[in-house]
Amino acid sequence: MAGRFQGFTQEGLNFLQQVKAKNDKAWFEEHRFIYDRSVLNPFRALVDDLAPVMLEIDPLIETRSAIGKTISRIHRDTRFSQDKSLYRDRMWVTFKRPAKNWTDAPSYFFGIAPDSVHYGLGYYSASKPTMDLFRHTLKQRPTQFLEVAGCCREPFELIGESYKRPLVKDLDPAIATWYNRKSFAAIVDSPDMEPLFHADLVTRLADGFRQLEPLYQWLMTIETMKQIDPADL
Repeated sequence: MAGRFQGFTQEGLNFLQQVKAKNDKAWFEEHRFIYDRSVLNPFRALVDDLAPVMLEIDPLIETRSAIGKTISRIHRDTRFSQDKSLYRDRMWVTFKRPAKNWTDAPSYFFGIAPDSVHYGLGYYSASKPTMDLFRHTLKQRPTQFLEVAGCCREPFELIGESYKRPLVKDLDPAIATWYNRKSFAAIVDSPDMEPLFHADLVTRLADGFRQLEPLYQWLMTIETMKQIDPADL
């Protein structure tokens, strides 16, 4: 049976371009029907169609197709930002376990901007204690981790800021590229917008997210380790 998602539209991408240029409340309210029809509704349908796959990966992952649960807000919080733009020109979904400090845990993501699309698995804002636990697992089980890291093959690439100086000398380069990261993501970032317009985007994302599952499960072991006394590690 066909899913709900039938693809994004050029109208939706045009809206994201225009909202950045206009960035005006009156304009947004006048064109809200386009946002609802061609941006928000396709995202909701996409989340609903991906939900069964995500729950196979992790039964505790959040899959409700709602703003603030899996779907980003287009309204910006400008209270603590020098950029006072009211609206974003990009939208995204994240699949993660519900948690107050979700940025410190692994998260699947998919996002669009007017001229690019990206998806993958991110550890974007992992705290230093979390990354220290991650490094601990690399030192304890390097061979096992390299097997897991094999899931980050094409079409994904590893990105993320690294320390300028190696944290540990003489590490295997394959381990060092992970060990020295401050945070990281396995990501596809592409200017090819054509896949957005087709229903089989669901299959593309599902296949990619399944491919990255070994890394997700490894990172979730770190979430478990957070509950353990460091002296017992």
